[in-house]
Amino acid sequence: MNDWLQIVILTLIAGIAMPIGAGIAGIERIRPRWLETEFRHSVVAFGGGALLGAIALVLVPEGIRDLAPVWIVVCFTAGGITFMLLDIRLAANATPASQLVAMLSDFIPEALALGATFVVSKDSGFLLAGIIALQNVPEGFNAQRELVSSTHLRTSHVVGAFALLALLGPVAGLIGYFILAGYPRLVSGIMLFAAGGILYLIFQDIAPQAKLKRHWAPPLGALAGFLFAVLGKVALERLAE
Repeated sequence: MNDWLQIVILTLIAGIAMPIGAGIAGIERIRPRWLETEFRHSVVAFGGGALLGAIALVLVPEGIRDLAPVWIVVCFTAGGITFMLLDIRLAANATPASQLVAMLSDFIPEALALGATFVVSKDSGFLLAGIIALQNVPEGFNAQRELVSSTHLRTSHVVGAFALLALLGPVAGLIGYFILAGYPRLVSGIMLFAAGGILYLIFQDIAPQAKLKRHWAPPLGALAGFLFAVLGKVALERLAE
């Protein structure tokens, strides 16, 4: 099978995890009620932990590899400021979408990196696709809950929209493979830009949503999400040895 076709399949599978997560979020009536509430807050925290893990273990380490310190500062800061301005704009229009923005900001750069990585190591590309897919399930879950609770959209609408967004994965993967593989500094800059933006969203929107008064389990979801990212990073390094 051609490399580019494998990239299309892998990134599409990783992207389909977004509507799968959204579909799971549409399942209602978990009983008892307190368990449903705690479960949903735990999933929000898990998604935040997975995003933080993606920043700490994938986006930043890969991003700083080929850039001078001044460009590291510029790209990372620009990402945070840009996402702050986007958050302000969304709030002004009464359109909460921090989870959706964070999900896409994680998915697209990693799909770009997958395509660029595939040129050097197919094994690393396969593993990265698996990590992206597993991250996208809780992120799709959280984004669906946010959109359904703040808009008139139904779960079926969100699932359909996320299925279309999954097509961005193959597009980004092919761009990474055919174009960006020869420009590692540009890929690094994109990853750092995304890392800065995601970090802003975690502390501005996602972490506050995970908090639940007089309940202490949801923060363990963040721990589990970050631990999941750590194990993925360890597996990636072991595979590369």
